[in-house]
Amino acid sequence: MKKFRPSKPELLYTLKNYNKKKFTADLMAGIIVGIVALPLAIAFGIASGVSPEKGILTAIIAGFAISVFGGSRVQIGGPTGAFIIIIYGIIQEYGLTGLAIATALAGLFLILLGVLKLGTIIRYIPYPIIVGFTSGIALTIFSTQVKDLLGLHIEGAVPADFIEKWACYIQNFSTIDLATAMVGILSVVIIALTPLISKKIPGSLVAIIVMTVAGIIMSTHFGIHVDTIGDRFEINPSMPEATVPELSWDNIKGLFAPALTIAVLGAIESLLSATVADGIIGHRHDSNQELIGQGIANVLSPIFGGIPATGAIARTMTNINNGGKTPIAGVIHAAVLLLIYFFLMPYAKYIPMACLAGVLVVVSYNMSGWRTIREMIHNPKSDLTVLILTFVLTVIFDLTIAIEVGLLLACLLCMRRMAETTQVKVLTDEDDIDPTAETDIAKNPNIEHLTIPEDVEVYEINGPYFFGVASKFEEVIANMKARPKVRIIRMRKVPFVDSTGIHNLTTLIKMSKKENIKVILSGMNEYVHEVLEKNGFYELIGEENICPNINVALEKAKQ
Repeated sequence: MKKFRPSKPELLYTLKNYNKKKFTADLMAGIIVGIVALPLAIAFGIASGVSPEKGILTAIIAGFAISVFGGSRVQIGGPTGAFIIIIYGIIQEYGLTGLAIATALAGLFLILLGVLKLGTIIRYIPYPIIVGFTSGIALTIFSTQVKDLLGLHIEGAVPADFIEKWACYIQNFSTIDLATAMVGILSVVIIALTPLISKKIPGSLVAIIVMTVAGIIMSTHFGIHVDTIGDRFEINPSMPEATVPELSWDNIKGLFAPALTIAVLGAIESLLSATVADGIIGHRHDSNQELIGQGIANVLSPIFGGIPATGAIARTMTNINNGGKTPIAGVIHAAVLLLIYFFLMPYAKYIPMACLAGVLVVVSYNMSGWRTIREMIHNPKSDLTVLILTFVLTVIFDLTIAIEVGLLLACLLCMRRMAETTQVKVLTDEDDIDPTAETDIAKNPNIEHLTIPEDVEVYEINGPYFFGVASKFEEVIANMKARPKVRIIRMRKVPFVDSTGIHNLTTLIKMSKKENIKVILSGMNEYVHEVLEKNGFYELIGEENICPNINVALEKAKQ
């Protein structure tokens, strides 16, 4: 039996047996992951609508906090593609101050989820919803990068609406800049081909180095200029002053929904990443502590001008594949990024925007999950409906609406399936049953024939007795033309009963009393028995009419 461990940061557990061998492995992994994270942090920051240094600061601060306070040994945190659309939308509507408040609120939500031990509840979000909004985000990210990838000359801002955006691209396709398009497309090709040469060298870093050098040569020797980060942003490689965003009730009300979306998406992505890592390293993460770590990271990030962060699957896998053993690797990754930020950040201004667009195109392709969608085509139609609806809502509207509607639809479909699995039937003399199955089937496994006395009806409810099936029971009784003297309701296979089921049962008993029909309940489990007792069924029906099994109930009906 696995020994119980109190919930606290995984770093504290791993430091107990830490040694030079583990540190060497963590050092190498941390350096490599830090280098891999650099181009992604810059690209995610710019695509989200903030300056490139804010993306790196997020990877440094949040990455450090997630490793120090999280519940996974190998999780690497930072900005991710999933947040791009949410962040961009918040900035457009509420500005950078609104983004800081929403991020901090999301961090508090995550901490609360962890403290309340609700880490496992995220697992109950249906898989089709996760696939739907992930693939929707992927398509949206790709759509935002077309202009920079191809160098389209578009006057004014590109429309935010998905359909209008693509209509704008089509109208202005003739303005494509061939040099920019060549840089963007070659970047994609380099990223795709690099793993064939070496899996340890990040293709995005190779593409940025090659295309940056190529851009400088094209500009200085051939007079061909391709837009760079320096053309759009002023690089300032210094640590910003810590600023705590002002939280007022009006701000909280206005940003509650976006903050909740950030928290839910961050929780899903971080726990999904940690779960994938568990399967490889053979160690189970603490989901509640992981949420607390993610929450602390998102509270600290906006204080230093950062954006929302979560666990990143690609960087976590890079950490594992390069020998990372403990959270120290994540701390080293943050330290490497900090050194790069102070000493190499000024050179980032030469990176072509088309190359960053190429990086994000590859990211969106990897996020699309098209293989998973292809496999799910053969799944139940209800799952496919949830996936498609979540995908369409994510693309056409926004992620907040997609998650809300997707969860609502999934819940409705779940209730429908539960209602379909619950059966209500009328037993007859031809039904064979075990009369003691409700109490002690191990002692009496023999099947005996059921004999139902005249003027007695036996109903069996097989499944949860909740609001989704309460009306089904009423319909079965209503369809019975004859009015018996006794009604036996067999509930041996009812795992639970809710308030609607209790109300339905209470109404049936009261109506039966008016018609001089006795009602006997049979074979309830301990939980259902306790619920009915607390709701006054002893007084309503009489304790003697609540029987342990069908045999006792039939004998009672004969009297």
